[in-house]
Amino acid sequence: MTSDTAALRKITLVRIAHVYYTHKDTISASRFLDDFGFSKIKDHSSKGNNKAYYRGTGSEPFVYCLSSGPEDQFGGAAFVVSSREDLDHAAATIPNATPVHAMADEPGGGFRVTFPDPVDGFPFHLVYGQTPVAKLEGVPSCDRPFNFPAEKHREGNKFQRFEKGPAPVHKLGHFGMCVTDFASAYAFYTSRFNFVPSDLVYDPTGRDVTTFLHLDLGSELVDHHCFFFFEGPVSHVHHSSYETYDFDTQVLGHDWLRSKGYENCWGVGRHVMGSQIFDYWFDTSKFILEHYVDGDLVNNQCKTNRSLASLDGLHVWDANTSPKRT
Repeated sequence: MTSDTAALRKITLVRIAHVYYTHKDTISASRFLDDFGFSKIKDHSSKGNNKAYYRGTGSEPFVYCLSSGPEDQFGGAAFVVSSREDLDHAAATIPNATPVHAMADEPGGGFRVTFPDPVDGFPFHLVYGQTPVAKLEGVPSCDRPFNFPAEKHREGNKFQRFEKGPAPVHKLGHFGMCVTDFASAYAFYTSRFNFVPSDLVYDPTGRDVTTFLHLDLGSELVDHHCFFFFEGPVSHVHHSSYETYDFDTQVLGHDWLRSKGYENCWGVGRHVMGSQIFDYWFDTSKFILEHYVDGDLVNNQCKTNRSLASLDGLHVWDANTSPKRT
């Protein structure tokens, strides 16, 4: 293997891990995160570093880091790499990457490399060696029976009863960015990492302007996308998205957020690309967070779909209005 080939060797990512946000008003932001369905990690919320950490019900040690700062700002998403060798390779070959450094004060520990996106400069994080945590108990059942016209799965004389409250976050599913140069961003992420497009969207000239990327893990099924980006005049985070348990749980969470006076951005509805049922909300700093359920799964047998950008490509059905901000 030549040195040039080694420098271009793809870094294998295995899943998305967590995101970082800075808020001017952390009291309001923290209240929203509670109402959205995150679980605050108390042991890592008072270390004098102006940070609080939130987990889901899965095994990731945290999925959201809340920082206090003078400006509301997105601090990037982190992906788990497959090996310490990949982390070292990233530090040595990605332009302007940090050295490998310990995540000593963060839940789960481990090691991290951070680099600026080469097009727009937003932070991008790679992590390895975090210690997983036990899954939370007392969450909704994933096998709750449902009756259909010709097939009845629920027992007679037993009733569906639900408790009002937040929709518990299970995991971070994906995040999305607006980038100022789609072609350059696409070339970088698909050449340096095992990102593969599930969907590409092109404009009337035939130029690709949006992509939904999944991780190529061979025959293993993964989410339809864990990272998406589209071209626009000013780079910014579009949203981060969190899986909850089922449609009932999602809509209960929708009603809970509405009862607390938060602003719905878009939803509830069903997407075309990815197929998930979506529900987007503005937090108190006007960042967009999404609850989703029932997303597509793909593997290396999935062929990239290309489609013309259109409003019809955004949703199959939509019980509310079109999105308030893109």
